[in-house]
Amino acid sequence: MADTVLFEFLHTEMVAELWAHDPGPGGQKMSLSVLEGMGFRVGQALGERLPREMLAFREELDVLKFLCKDLWVAVFQKQMDSLRTNHQGTYVLQDNSFPLLLPMASGLQYLEEAPKFLAFTCGLLRGALCTLGIESVVTASVAALPVCKFQVVIPKS
Repeated sequence: MADTVLFEFLHTEMVAELWAHDPGPGGQKMSLSVLEGMGFRVGQALGERLPREMLAFREELDVLKFLCKDLWVAVFQKQMDSLRTNHQGTYVLQDNSFPLLLPMASGLQYLEEAPKFLAFTCGLLRGALCTLGIESVVTASVAALPVCKFQVVIPKS
């Protein structure tokens, strides 16, 4: 429990610090990039600490299932709510009560603020996937708080 609170506090402070000086339109893109980069490095570090037997996934879908179950539990103390795929390299991961959005779930006025609270997690997923040998593009969307969808696109080589 204490770890969860500390992680949420750290995440909130990272976002607040990057937006503290009113970055403006161009600065917002840079701040999102910085958050995504920090998340990417954390995702890489988490992936590097996985037991070797977990790194022997054969299919992309197995890797995504691992992220939705084990990695999500390690970071957020809950599993992802759903995983959908078109079997062509696009996966949609949905969390119906995303912990980093729960504090602002009380009103629609916070909906436009949601993207800056998702950049770190997009990087985290992309970093973990990279460590597992999968290059990807990860984006997030929020239609209603605290529901969040992460779209993972794995380009075919």
